[in-house]
Order: sequence, then C-alpha cells, then structure tokens
Amino acid sequence: METFGARLHRAVAERGPLCVGIDPHPGLLTAWGLSDDVAGLERFCATVVEAIGDRVAVVKPQSAFFERFGARGVDVLESTIRQLRDLGALTLLDVKRGDIGSTVAAYASAYLDPSSPLYVDAVTASPYLGVGSLAPMFSTAAEHGGGVFVLALTSNPEGASVQRAVGAGGRTVAQTVIDEISQLNRGAEPLGSFGLVVGATVGETGHDLDSVNGPLLAPGLGAQGGTPAGLRAVFGAALPWVLPSYSREVLGAGPDPAGLRAATERVLADCRAALGTAD
Repeated sequence: METFGARLHRAVAERGPLCVGIDPHPGLLTAWGLSDDVAGLERFCATVVEAIGDRVAVVKPQSAFFERFGARGVDVLESTIRQLRDLGALTLLDVKRGDIGSTVAAYASAYLDPSSPLYVDAVTASPYLGVGSLAPMFSTAAEHGGGVFVLALTSNPEGASVQRAVGAGGRTVAQTVIDEISQLNRGAEPLGSFGLVVGATVGETGHDLDSVNGPLLAPGLGAQGGTPAGLRAVFGAALPWVLPSYSREVLGAGPDPAGLRAATERVLADCRAALGTAD
C-alpha cells in the first residue's frame, strides 16, 4: 500500500505546496449570504469543493464546524470528504484528537480505517497525554497508508507555556514531540507519513526540525498574520518539507467560485516562490 508520505509528495509535485482549510464558521456563512444552518453549510462546502477540489494538493476540513450541526452536519462532512477524494485532493481532517488506550484506537478507526464513512488521508492529533499515547493512531495510519500531524509549536499565545516548558533532560516539550515524530519517519522515502503542526507565526524558536523527514503543516498564513516569506525563519533547513495552510485568505474570496480559484492561485504562487518550488 502506498504511504501517505508518498501520496503527499506526489500531490505537492503535481498541484503545488498548498493546503486550504474548509472552516465554515457562522461569520463566514453570513458573509457569503448563506444561512447558518445545515443548508448553508452544504452549499458552502459544495462551492469550495467545486472551485478548488481539482487543483489543491490538500484540503483540510475543520471537523468542529460540521459537528456543531449534529448528525446532519457530520453527514455533510462525509459527503465533502468523498467529493474531494473523487477530485484527487488529499483530505486532512482537523480534529486534534488525543486520548489513551481503546479511546484513541477508536479515534484512529473512525478517521484512518478505509471502512469508516469518515475515512480521510490524514488527521491532526494532540500529544499532550504523551506522544506514546497516540501509538494506536500511528499504527492504524501505517497499516492503511494514512498520516498523522501532531501538534508541536502552535501560534496561540497559551500554547507556549506548555510547549516550550523544559523537562528534566533539558529538552522542551515541543522538542521532545519533534524528536519522537522524527524517529517514526526514520528511513522513509520520499517522505515520512507522520508530520508536525508548527504555526507560521511562531518565528524563530530555536527548535531543531532538521531531522523530521516528514511534512510540516504551517497554519496561520494570511488573515492570521503569517506570510510565505516568513516561513524560512520558522523552519530553516526544514523548509522543503513545509505544507503552507490557508483558510480565511482563500475562503474570504467567495462565494464566487472564480474568486476562490483566483485567491488559491495567488497564494499558491506566493508559496511556490517562498519554498523555491517550480510551477
């Protein structure tokens, strides 16, 4: 079975280094002239999928904005995932799950087992019950060719007190997470399937990402203040593994599909220039 890392490497080569989030929060639905209900959610997602599903390497639905509508919202999420898959986009479900034992195994089955209606290519995960607690998620991903992006250095100000805390061995919590994910990717070609989430606005942190050998999701670009030009300061020599992620900067160009496509092409060009990848 082809690994997620291999599929991602190929998708980026074919479509460019870009992830676009689907974050249908109430204010955005209203700005699009849509109702803040399941019908508005469905129309929003259909428009985004139609506009960019065949041209973006990775699309990242935020699960919470679907879950808030209950079962009918999750049904829209399932449909959106299927449509994106049909158009060749990789789906990264932003759920930030983290737990222990049978519970994290159940999360893994829900998102990373092809028999599940919520099956996606990769998920985000929280390591703050210990990276080892995510082992069932890693093993399920490996079994079915999936990926896991683990939170490491996030942009929110509250994160630093935990992520940059120094342990008994002199490493920060974030560096410990980075090092453990690096071990999972050791020897993988052309790219490991286990990634990290590192905010595009964190600046130079002094953390070593050079040995990760896996994808580095960089949210926070655009409306949140991050710029493609600033990615080098954050990632240094690991810049070739970065997957820039935009949401509001692209989604704000809707509801016109042509506007969404134009915004996508604009930010993709900026990301190609910053990462030094050919068009």
